[in-house]
Amino acid sequence: MRTKSILTVLSCGVAAAAAQTKPNIVVFLADDHGQKDSTVYGATDVRTPFMGKLASEGMVFDNAFIASPACAPSRAALLTGLMPARNGAEANHTMPRPETVTMVRCLQANGYEVAAFGKVAHGKQSNLCGFDQYNDNSHAGLAMRVKKFLDGRTSNKPLCLMVGDRRPHVPWTKQMMYDPAKVVLPSYFIDTPETREHRARYLTDVTGMDAAMAEVDNLARTAFGTNDCIFVYSADHGAQWPFGKWNLYDAGIRVPLIVRWPGHVKAGVRTDAMVSWIDLMPTLIELTGGSAPDGIDGRSFAGVLLGKTNHHRDVICTTHSGDSNMNVYPIRAVRTERYKYVRNLRPDCCHSNHSDIQRKDGAGAYWDSWDAVAKTDSAAAAIIAKYYQRPAEEFYDLEKDPAEQNNLAGNPELQAQMKQMSGMLDRWMAEQGDAQKVFEEPYPLTGPLPVDAVKNRKGSGQ
Repeated sequence: MRTKSILTVLSCGVAAAAAQTKPNIVVFLADDHGQKDSTVYGATDVRTPFMGKLASEGMVFDNAFIASPACAPSRAALLTGLMPARNGAEANHTMPRPETVTMVRCLQANGYEVAAFGKVAHGKQSNLCGFDQYNDNSHAGLAMRVKKFLDGRTSNKPLCLMVGDRRPHVPWTKQMMYDPAKVVLPSYFIDTPETREHRARYLTDVTGMDAAMAEVDNLARTAFGTNDCIFVYSADHGAQWPFGKWNLYDAGIRVPLIVRWPGHVKAGVRTDAMVSWIDLMPTLIELTGGSAPDGIDGRSFAGVLLGKTNHHRDVICTTHSGDSNMNVYPIRAVRTERYKYVRNLRPDCCHSNHSDIQRKDGAGAYWDSWDAVAKTDSAAAAIIAKYYQRPAEEFYDLEKDPAEQNNLAGNPELQAQMKQMSGMLDRWMAEQGDAQKVFEEPYPLTGPLPVDAVKNRKGSGQ
C-alpha cells in the first residue's frame, strides 16, 4: 500500500540542463467546461475558434479524465500528481496535506519561475503551492493582469504561466450570444424554455473563456518571442448540469485536453490514449528535463505527446466525496476503454447539488420548470427520479451507450466483467487508503427531497 507522504522537493530529481534551454509553459484551465461543449469535440451549437486553432497546431486527447469532479479535489490532484485520498483533498473546499510536494515546487527546483493568475488552485490551496506570483481567482481583466506581469517581468528563468478562467462556472452570464431555440440539449435533459435559456448562457461563457485564452496565447507569444513554448488547455471537470459535475459519468469526468509544442508535438493529430489529470504533473516535469517525485499516482504521457506511443492507461479510476451539505453523495468508479463500473456508497440517500437545491438564476433556476413538466410527463418524471435515486451499482457499455443511460448491472451476460471491475475498484481503493468517508449528513430517500429539506432547516432556524 502506497500511503507515505511525498515529503521533499529533492525527490523531484532536478535536471542539470541550463535554464535557458528549457521551454516556457502556458497552462490554461477552464472551470466546469464539459468536453463535448466545443467544436473540437463535435459541438455544433457553440463557437470555440481558439480551441480549434490550438487543435490544428497540436494534439487533441479524446480520452482525458480528471481525478474527481469537484473544483478543490480536481485541482489538488493536478498539482500533486496524487489522487484525493492520498493528497488529503477529498471533499470540495478542502486542501492537500501541507507536506505534500506540488508541481509548482518541482518546477521551481528545476529552474522555473511559476506564476498563477485566476483560478488555478482552489481557494486556500494557493497558499500551499508556493507560486512565485499569484493573482486572485476572478476572470475579470484576466488578460490585462497577465499582460502587466509579462511586461514587467525581469527574471531570466523559464516561465510556467498558469492561467485559470472561472468560466463557464456558475453563475452563467445573463448575456446570450446564442439562440436558445437552437442550442442542442443532451437526451437526458428536460426540454423547457428555461433550460434552453440557461444552456445558451452557459455556451456564451464557454465562448468568452475561449476568447480570453486566445488573448493569453497572444500575450505569451509576444513575451517569449519564440515558438519554444508548451501550451496546455484543459478543464477541471464537466459542467454544473444534471449528471455532469459531482458525478462520475463521463459528462462529469471526461474533459478537453489539447497540447501544442511546435517542433515536438505533431500538429493536427488526435489520440485515443487514456490519460488522467494526475498525469499532467509528471508529464510537464519530464518534458522540462526533470524527474517527478517517487510514489505519486500520476505517470508521464510524454511518450504520447512526442509520438512514440498511442497508449497510456488501461484503466481510469475516479472518486467523488461531496461538496459541503449541497452534495452529500460519495461515489467511486473504474473505467476501461469500453466499460464503466460505478459504485454509489450511499444508495439509500438522494443525489443532489447546489443546482436543484438553491435554484438560482444563472445556475439551477430551470429546475422549477423540470418539476412542473414532470407532473404530467412520465418521461420527465423518470429523468428526475433517476437524478435523485441511484442504485448501489451501475455498469455501462460505453461503446454501445456513450451517454450512460442503460444500466447493465443486472445483465447476467456481463456479471463476470462487472465482478472483475468491482474487484479492480476494491484493490485500487485499498491501495489508496480510501476510508469511504461521508463528510456531511446525507439526505435519506425516506425523507423530503433535498430542496425541501433545506427549506425546512431554514424555516426552523437551523
